[in-house]
Amino acid sequence: MGSRILLIETSTECCSAAVCDDDRILAKRSSSAPKVHASMLMPFIKEVLDESSLTPKNLDAVAVSGGPGSYTGLRVGVSSAKGLCFGLNVPLISVDTLEILAIQGMEHECRPKYIVPFIDARRMEVYTARFSGRSAKLSETQAMILDESSFSDILSEGPVLFIGTGVEKFHDICKSPNAYFQTCFPLAENMAVPALSSFKKKEFKDIAYFEPFYLKEFMIGVSKKSLL
Repeated sequence: MGSRILLIETSTECCSAAVCDDDRILAKRSSSAPKVHASMLMPFIKEVLDESSLTPKNLDAVAVSGGPGSYTGLRVGVSSAKGLCFGLNVPLISVDTLEILAIQGMEHECRPKYIVPFIDARRMEVYTARFSGRSAKLSETQAMILDESSFSDILSEGPVLFIGTGVEKFHDICKSPNAYFQTCFPLAENMAVPALSSFKKKEFKDIAYFEPFYLKEFMIGVSKKSLL
């Protein structure tokens, strides 16, 4: 067998887990039911290991989606991954959530020249970055407020696939014939290739100090009464 890596993705409303042997997915589970991350992630992990005829001790590493995304979802995934790595004495790998979506978009029928993942934020805002049609990252991750002129430069060059949980925001205002849209969640099964690359390069995270990339600080709402 090759490198066996547990893959965990909890950055959005969807909770998913998978296990790979090198870049081959052995088993996968996912659910987009509301607020199931804390209750379903560990059962999913047990199920994918059982289906693969593996035990936790057979794992060579644990990879987790590192953000950006939901604060609560990322906390559940990263905390679980760190706990497993500590208990099993295996390395921790982080995979960019936007890269996971870019990988999912590579086989789209439009054969995109560019792929632009969107993670839904507030109102007309998304977390995004630009990728080539082969999922190579071309820009830094940023929070962007969308308008009619967004991405006009790359839309003039050829097909652009907008993919992820915030796609509908742009679909309603973008008029370019080169724009294609795919609404979906990032899934653990699409983490295998970048996770394996990091494993081979020994690009590991510090289990004690690693934190997800929230992009924005988590804000706790304060009631008006508390300010009086």
